[in-house]
Amino acid sequence: MTNSKWRYRSGLEEKISEQIAAAGLCVEYEEHKINYLVPARAATYTPDFRLPNGQGGFFFVETKGLWDLEDRKKHLLIKEQYPELDIRLVFQNANAKIYKKSKTTYAMFCHKNGFMFAHKKIPDDWLFPTGDIL
Repeated sequence: MTNSKWRYRSGLEEKISEQIAAAGLCVEYEEHKINYLVPARAATYTPDFRLPNGQGGFFFVETKGLWDLEDRKKHLLIKEQYPELDIRLVFQNANAKIYKKSKTTYAMFCHKNGFMFAHKKIPDDWLFPTGDIL
């Protein structure tokens, strides 16, 4: 069960929080801020979830239904400015096109730009990096 103090912005975020909770992990939803620079202005990015990586560290999970140009640019800037951060994407549809007539899908964009991603749910090996599935 998810914590009722959170108001999720999408059904996918709520489903992912339920998956994390069902795995017996603490749900940390939009509790962390990452400052980054957009050319000519400072900006802040708030990742959706933070999970343990099984090695004493953590990674962030960002859920996306629509992944528009502005958001893709933001993630490229963050990746460039914070190469040590592990930010992974969960798409409602990883096969969606980046724009209406494009041949490029979200998955193809991620492969090309080195983003870890998943389709519809967090993979078990992200939730249980040590293999200890509940």
